[in-house]
Amino acid sequence: MTSWSPSVDHLRQGERHLDFDVRCLICRFLGSSFGTFGNHKQQQRCRKPARMEGKPSFSLEIGHAAAETYLITRLSFTLLRYLGVGYRWITRLIALACYALLLMPGFLQVAYCYFFSSQVRRSIVYGDEPRNRLDLYLPTNSNGPKPVVVFVTGGAWIIGYKAWGSLLGLQLAERDIMVACVDYRNFPQGTISDMVKDVSQGISFVCGIIGQYGGDPNRIYLMGQSAGAHISSCVLLEQAIKESRGENITWSVSQIKAYFGLSGGYNLFNLVNHFHNRGLYRSIFLSIMEGEEYFEQFSPEVRIKDPSIRGAASLLPPIKLFHGTADYSIPSDASINFVDALKEVGAEAEVILYEGKSHTDLFLQDPLRGGKDDLFDHVVAVIHAGDEKALMKDASAPPRKRLVPEILLRLARQISPF
Repeated sequence: MTSWSPSVDHLRQGERHLDFDVRCLICRFLGSSFGTFGNHKQQQRCRKPARMEGKPSFSLEIGHAAAETYLITRLSFTLLRYLGVGYRWITRLIALACYALLLMPGFLQVAYCYFFSSQVRRSIVYGDEPRNRLDLYLPTNSNGPKPVVVFVTGGAWIIGYKAWGSLLGLQLAERDIMVACVDYRNFPQGTISDMVKDVSQGISFVCGIIGQYGGDPNRIYLMGQSAGAHISSCVLLEQAIKESRGENITWSVSQIKAYFGLSGGYNLFNLVNHFHNRGLYRSIFLSIMEGEEYFEQFSPEVRIKDPSIRGAASLLPPIKLFHGTADYSIPSDASINFVDALKEVGAEAEVILYEGKSHTDLFLQDPLRGGKDDLFDHVVAVIHAGDEKALMKDASAPPRKRLVPEILLRLARQISPF
């Protein structure tokens, strides 16, 4: 079994150039319409987007929205060409479309804030790859340095995208917590080693520049959801291993105050057949993970038990894993077993289970429901621990606004393909 097929290599090469070409096409269109990009030098800037400072112009807002929509649509069709269109995929895509439609009242409100809020800095460049971008969510209160959450979105390693973290980013920003949502190459643009490399580079970038935006470089937290939890846990463990061996590094595990893993999978050996039965076929999963021979390297639960890297365990920050007991996409045993493995080697780890919660309840339906959210409150309490003023402010914070009617949330839960 090879890591990936020649057709995938071809797609990965083509995607790289197409991302830049569509940016330039949109820039030129807007230049002719609004006069924003009136000369050749300005047009060339779209080749390497600069970090946005201040409030962008309306033409840039529209251009960015168009580019983001185009990117998502193109990646979806690229993926379908690779996967093929079978009965199981068609039914899941229909279910996904219906699921998104039911939650659309909330998605539209979040999308409006994402594209037009002055507190969101979108597509900050952190590397040379087309997907090396991150979104930054800034609290309205700028008094003093703020704690920072580096968030890695899920998406089954194939449909992850930084904007999926916008709901979390906006809500944490309301509690004076800065959030950096890191984008990364998905399959077939890249495989697991590319994803780990991208996320590690994104964390390094945030550690280096977050002070410029009012973030506290001494209070950085790492969080991942679903596939993002798997990728970020691989990154964290790999970084600890490098440090324990005295290798050159661009960021340190000691800069991460705590790790939050939400509905993640940490042992590929246990997941490959489970995913195959749910439609992520074994051949595709092996291509994403670069073959079964790399399962151990990208299975934190397995790798942490290796006696040769025991020194890395003591460098890990406190680890908290969250999982719903009714999660059928990734069973809650995945988090339970990883915590057991971490404790065996002396790492500080805890698993918190939510009875009856599904794979998407904790990350989507519950936040869209508004009001009290145990997971959200727990994460905020950990981040604000030791800050009495912040804790008092949290205690008096008004209930979060409901974004979707309850009946639509219940229907969405029933039809969810996850």
